[in-house]
Amino acid sequence: MTYNELIEFCNPVSVEGTPPERMGSLCQDSRSVSNGDIFIAIKGTQTDGHNYIDSAIEQGASVIISEKEPLVDHPAAQIRVNDTRSLFSPLAQKLAGDPAKELLIVGVTGTNGKTTVATLVWQTLRNLGQGAALLGTISKKINDEVMPSRLTTADPIELAADMKKMVDAGCKYMVMEVSSHALHQKRVEGLTFEVAAFTNLSHDHLDYHETMEEYAAAKKHLFDGLPVTGWAVTNADDAYGSYMVKDTKAKVLDFSFKGNAIINGRVEESTAAGSLIGVEGVKVKTPLLGYFNAVNVLEAMVICTALGFDGKTVASVLGDCRGAEGRMERVSINGNHGKHPVVIVDYAHTPDALDNVASTLTNLKTDKQKLIIVFGCGGDRDRNKRSAMAKIAETHADEVIVTSDNPRSEDPAAIIEEITEGFSKTFTYRAITSRKEAIHVAISEADADSIILIAGKGHETYQEINGIRKHFDDREEASTALAWRKGHAKNCEVN
Repeated sequence: MTYNELIEFCNPVSVEGTPPERMGSLCQDSRSVSNGDIFIAIKGTQTDGHNYIDSAIEQGASVIISEKEPLVDHPAAQIRVNDTRSLFSPLAQKLAGDPAKELLIVGVTGTNGKTTVATLVWQTLRNLGQGAALLGTISKKINDEVMPSRLTTADPIELAADMKKMVDAGCKYMVMEVSSHALHQKRVEGLTFEVAAFTNLSHDHLDYHETMEEYAAAKKHLFDGLPVTGWAVTNADDAYGSYMVKDTKAKVLDFSFKGNAIINGRVEESTAAGSLIGVEGVKVKTPLLGYFNAVNVLEAMVICTALGFDGKTVASVLGDCRGAEGRMERVSINGNHGKHPVVIVDYAHTPDALDNVASTLTNLKTDKQKLIIVFGCGGDRDRNKRSAMAKIAETHADEVIVTSDNPRSEDPAAIIEEITEGFSKTFTYRAITSRKEAIHVAISEADADSIILIAGKGHETYQEINGIRKHFDDREEASTALAWRKGHAKNCEVN
């Protein structure tokens, strides 16, 4: 892109300064600017990039794109626009060669189930022999290459770079989780989605959006932007299901387990080994547990049919898809099932998610089995959900251990105290601040007929305390505890 082409693309309010001799990469962080780079100033939730324009110029930026009046006596060319945030994503795509235009993009949004649904769709596409990439909370996957993921939805520069890698790797499809933060911050602005899918909406992220109405409106933006050629897939059984698609120009496919939709499913069998789901005359046998996973499987199937694949073919390969790591993931010792507690690790960190997982395990356990729940709540996040999660744990569990999650900058003991305010006065629980100790106590003291749910962190391999992330994996700790319990220290695995 030439400088004149950049000016035309930005549709500026004004242009000042000397045209640059060369233009390098696009940057939003002044610390990453190199000589000749383009710096775009973005107003963030905590910092404003406009405050770092001087720093970017000192670092060698050749072009500044901002919303403020041009600075006097600065060597960089300065392009003033009305809204840098709306420009950011389209510009990042343009400078990367518009890779998004070469991909069929599936976006999955909602409070719970995004990761599982997106992963199931990606796994199905790969099982069907398609070149497909996945961007989400747990990891990035380009065909069979796996890379770590920092955010549910990356910033526009990283997103455009990832898409270019996907195109170069021969991918036809990209499946991505789309967070409410990303939609509100316009990180996916200008992308054309072939399919957008809504899972559900429940209490979460109100520290950011403040109200459920604002939270829902942020999610709805994904569907409002769909083209007439696109597909909007929505959960008709959720209270916000119809709201999400009421203004979309796309074709709507809704699904239901209550007979409320175009596509209706039925759980025909649910055991500790998985579920059998009937969908409009087609059977889907899945290893995933519980009703909420049946919903995830059905939604993945609907998304794949919206992409043009035959429903029976999709159903046949979905049976081999195991979903996402850290979602109802069983931790066990090789060859010793039934001689120790059933230990499940799950990412459930919201009231609705905890209720889904705990109720599933309650329905699956036998009369002899007890359900033990180990959970905490993250620091510097929505405090209103803390007591709500305690009430849910009390409803389902025979025993509860409250512990730390990611306390971040908060005092772990103070978080635990706020959680425990949700228990009834007659309920007996234990509070153990150390998450490691809590997991080991739960497993070492439980009888062999117990089911232990370790909730909140799932796939995460760290614990964040006072701004420092230290290695911590619930699955590793549970494996170690099980090995200690049974004396199989050298023979552990996560299933």
